[in-house]
Amino acid sequence: MKINILKVTTAIQLAAGFLALAALPAFAQNDTNRFHALVLAERGDQHAAFVVAALEWLKGTAARDHFAVDVFANPNQFNKAFLAKYQVFIQLNYPPYRWSDEAKAAFQDYIEQGRGGWVGLHHATLLGEFDGYPIWPWFSDFMGGIRFKSYIAKRVAGTVVVEDAAHPCLKGLPATFVVDEEEWYTYDRDPRPNVHVLAHVDESSYQPSSDIKMGDHPVIWTNEKMKARNVYILMGHHPSLFKNDAYQTLFRNAILWAAGVGETNSVTK
Repeated sequence: MKINILKVTTAIQLAAGFLALAALPAFAQNDTNRFHALVLAERGDQHAAFVVAALEWLKGTAARDHFAVDVFANPNQFNKAFLAKYQVFIQLNYPPYRWSDEAKAAFQDYIEQGRGGWVGLHHATLLGEFDGYPIWPWFSDFMGGIRFKSYIAKRVAGTVVVEDAAHPCLKGLPATFVVDEEEWYTYDRDPRPNVHVLAHVDESSYQPSSDIKMGDHPVIWTNEKMKARNVYILMGHHPSLFKNDAYQTLFRNAILWAAGVGETNSVTK
């Protein structure tokens, strides 16, 4: 039997990365921390490489911007008292299912009562019936009343167009920026009527082109009906995003804004 050495090596590297991260669940714990961030990170499958890169990036960002990060692989222990320890909740590709009823209730209270901020990435809008779990209606409403419909499985490059340049999450970003490899999720309806859209993807810019389109296709938005500062960022599939200055600036801005720490600045070299 032939063995693909490259695949085996990659799998070993990813496994080693996850083991190292599991051994160090907290980043930047010191007396100068401005806030504490909870990261709910999806493990394994096709997003493994992105999540590993994101956690490594978060480690460096937390050290530079003086905040602490605790990483969790599932929401099993989440309740109101537990979430009260954190000023921002980062949903790092973890989907809106596989949550206990207690965790759901605690998260809903956290968002509706503004007990902290929220940054959701990519898989956070995988809304529907998946893996034997029913849709979470409240979370669907939180994301603009949407249900996941399709995605570009082969991944394509696309140009993101900023709509609200004055929003703190988009400070320091160019008017447009290119994301090289993304799945570009589509939904059963446009969330725009129910959320404040900060940016959309220009579907005519897809390289290579794709027939999987929405027409109006928001990719960054916030639900201003909630007391919590919140922002959803659709892009979050490929680790190359952490070589993209605009994406790094966006992600950093989003964390600091959601945590309520005031002015943000673009990524510095």
